[in-house]
Amino acid sequence: MTASIWRVDLLELHFEGEIWEWRGPAPYYFVTVPEDEAAELHEVAAAVTYGWGVVPVRVTIGGTEWTTSLFPKDGGYVLPLKDRVRKAEGIGEGDTISVTMTLA
Repeated sequence: MTASIWRVDLLELHFEGEIWEWRGPAPYYFVTVPEDEAAELHEVAAAVTYGWGVVPVRVTIGGTEWTTSLFPKDGGYVLPLKDRVRKAEGIGEGDTISVTMTLA
């Protein structure tokens, strides 16, 4: 299926996922985008990526909204969670959260 510009502009995804910690030199927290939603993103990624396969998105979790980029990982995508978002929403590693996301 080929994505049209209309579809790119209107793509909105809703999903739930569990927060996990990447324990590298600078620990960070992520939510993995589920397979079905990742497949939808793959359809439009080439039209919106600005390099390295990252996809710019506008995200809402609870009452917090921000712009970030999804990172490609293992054929799918992961959503990074900023400290300020986790603190504002009172969420942490192991919590299952609801995410709404549009292309930025």
